[in-house]
Amino acid sequence: MQKTVTRRRFLQLTAASGAALATPTLFAAGSAESLYARSVVIDGLGFPGGLQPSEEAPLNAAELDQVTESGLSAVHLTVGAVGTMPPLTAFEKAVRSIERWEAEINRYPEGLARVRSAKDILAAKSTGRTGICYGLQDGVAFEDDPERLDTLAWLGVRVIQPTYNRRNLLGDGCMEPADAGLSRTGLQAVERMQSLGILVDLSHCGRRTAADAIAITKRPVAFTHTGCYALAEHPRHRTDAELKAVANTGGVSGIFIMPYLSKGEQPTAADVIAHLEHAIDVAGEDHVSIGTDGTISPTELTQEFKAQFSKTTRERKELGIAAPFETEEGYLFANDLNTPRRFETLAQLLLDRGHGEARVEKVLGGNLLRVFGEAWT
Repeated sequence: MQKTVTRRRFLQLTAASGAALATPTLFAAGSAESLYARSVVIDGLGFPGGLQPSEEAPLNAAELDQVTESGLSAVHLTVGAVGTMPPLTAFEKAVRSIERWEAEINRYPEGLARVRSAKDILAAKSTGRTGICYGLQDGVAFEDDPERLDTLAWLGVRVIQPTYNRRNLLGDGCMEPADAGLSRTGLQAVERMQSLGILVDLSHCGRRTAADAIAITKRPVAFTHTGCYALAEHPRHRTDAELKAVANTGGVSGIFIMPYLSKGEQPTAADVIAHLEHAIDVAGEDHVSIGTDGTISPTELTQEFKAQFSKTTRERKELGIAAPFETEEGYLFANDLNTPRRFETLAQLLLDRGHGEARVEKVLGGNLLRVFGEAWT
């Protein structure tokens, strides 16, 4: 145990010193270790694994160990695909993806747990496991048949974005210049999602699409993984008005770890903290969370990884689903948060900057747990 704690603290110290957020006395506010141990910690969008070139490969022993090491109580995981394709194809991809993850949970029940309710997250926390919550980042799978939502809900999908970056039959994504908002079908789909107990995620939606969804919502909605437009102008980021609007539904805005935070540069812990603090100032401490949009395992910059990353980036551009600042060198992680316990490092940095323990617990996962409970009823 002592070796594990020492290594972890070394990682925290290394990360904090590189984050350009030093306080007069490093960690004078006290250690985040005990706070982290008792907190419900939820990644609003993340991916178990990350060490293998193929996203479809079964988790290996190292990846499974790092899921446990992360201390995450739950992670919202994307199933299926995004982008323009036949709806039935998209639906089948989602079902096959769920089948794959169900097999992973069955194979590793001592470390992974199914999440269908907020109580499942608390149960995972109490047993030292990481709950897996399924979500879709694009509504293409049901854009021509909203009744497929019933099947997706039955299969365990609990979070859905009506659109990804581009337009579909439900509405416009954030990269559509027309910004036409939700269609009639989109409005009906949002209402059906909420009646089924699915959280409406507006992270990639166009501004009018998000506004249309917020206008008709009867439950909390979320931007599970985004940044603050006031700090870095980017179509994936949310304006102060949007952050407030989601807060007014009772929802949350989760800050991600992406190059968009720093206008195309590889992000740092300092960038993440800056966006978290701005969101707290604008929306309030009850309405901010973290959705890394990254893998739990640290990224290893091997030649194999670089080649695969370049290939994926080119494919996204060819499909027209890439956002500005997506480059073959703009890796989607922060060097000083490149550990499975990045949430603990962020907790320490927030404490060092004077944020109280109660606030930090909310940002780590307490706010998302509340929103999940209210949206999934």
